[in-house]
Amino acid sequence: MSSSSTPKAWATAPIPATAGIGLRFCHHQPVLDERPSVGWLEVHTENYMGGGRPLAYLDAIRRDYPVSLHGVGLSLGSAEGPDRVHLERIKRLVERIEPGLISEHLSWSMTGGVYVADLLPLPMTEEALAVMCRNVAHVQEHLGRPILVENPSSYLRYRHSPIPEWEFLAAVARHTGCSILCDVNNIFVSACNHGFDAHRYLRALPPESVSEIHLAGHTLKDLGDGRKIRIDDHGARVCRDVWHLYDEAVALFGPVPTLIEWDTDLPPLAVLLDEAAMAERRLNAARGAGNADAR
Repeated sequence: MSSSSTPKAWATAPIPATAGIGLRFCHHQPVLDERPSVGWLEVHTENYMGGGRPLAYLDAIRRDYPVSLHGVGLSLGSAEGPDRVHLERIKRLVERIEPGLISEHLSWSMTGGVYVADLLPLPMTEEALAVMCRNVAHVQEHLGRPILVENPSSYLRYRHSPIPEWEFLAAVARHTGCSILCDVNNIFVSACNHGFDAHRYLRALPPESVSEIHLAGHTLKDLGDGRKIRIDDHGARVCRDVWHLYDEAVALFGPVPTLIEWDTDLPPLAVLLDEAAMAERRLNAARGAGNADAR
């Protein structure tokens, strides 16, 4: 896939430019029972590759809602490339579910056939960029469609990492034709942890490539020596600073599909829907502002 492709026009059509929620196992039955008014749902790809009851639930829910697949196991930054068996299992799930969007992370989590249960940061170098682009292109060719690549949260950086992450991510999109999944909470968390400017990060991303936004809560942890670190645990409501950064993102990129993620200390479904409604109000405000500017 060449840099001349326009993935945003294709990728945003099946998933509406509205607010959605991440679907977790404990909410399968409530979603089927209540049929909540929400624009779309996103699931973690690996949770449904084994078949069984989870996949049966997803089949049923898919009949009523647009669904996106969000993976954590492809290890797109690994020099040895994505695991072929894993990628083939993803392809079979994609063919069955026909998701509106497919996304993964700017990270690595596998080496020598051993998986690490984390999304590890990449050294932001030309060599790592070439590996990442090669792997993204391979995945897109195998799946027969573009994917989105998400910026992860991070807690450490390599000493030799000469390319700013925002430039690195933009280059991956430019060279492969993939889209960007802009995780606003991750930008805020990483900016606080490393001391860079979150607003600069947003402004550096190519608006035409941003096809989805993630929002989530995080935790501020005291390390006990006067230092604090923010942990992207997806276990709380979106904080005020992240909402403000989201407003800026929507002003820059326009209304795009926006997801509320929640993975730990899962609340009742109504809490997720309330967070999604907050995002929807902000999307509508941006649409109103855009219409006013057009007049």
